[in-house]
Amino acid sequence: MQADKPVTLAVVIGAHGVTGEVRLKVFAEDLAPHRIFNDGELTLKSLRPGSNGVIARIEEITDRNAAEALRGTQLTVPRSALPELAEGEYYHVDLIGLAAVSTDGAELGTVVAIDDFGAGDVIEIEKPGGKRFMVPMRADAVPEWDDSQLVVAADFVED
Repeated sequence: MQADKPVTLAVVIGAHGVTGEVRLKVFAEDLAPHRIFNDGELTLKSLRPGSNGVIARIEEITDRNAAEALRGTQLTVPRSALPELAEGEYYHVDLIGLAAVSTDGAELGTVVAIDDFGAGDVIEIEKPGGKRFMVPMRADAVPEWDDSQLVVAADFVED
């Protein structure tokens, strides 16, 4: 785990109103503990629920044009700003980019994405050559991982 690796907590999906508020798609359970984003470039003043996400007021944004210009901007914090996790928990950012190996020792590729389609996290692994396969993030499929690699049960490996 890299302590200063930026972690995306939300992304600006558009402007809201004419006073500079923005609509956010939030990837965290709670943005409220975080006020400073993008290495101090953006300061969160307030949050409130919106019809398709969260409405935020950012101190540096004062009009609709400036808010619209932020569309697509990711709001990031350093990994070290996030709470420590209990045993068996993980942040997606800690797994993406890890080397993946099977329980029988074969090198599989790299973790490129983590998705949740409603039944829990699914790890996407890209093999050399670009072919991808998915593995459920369960103890029987992914028995272990650390800062350098993710181990996948051989029964879950696709050719």
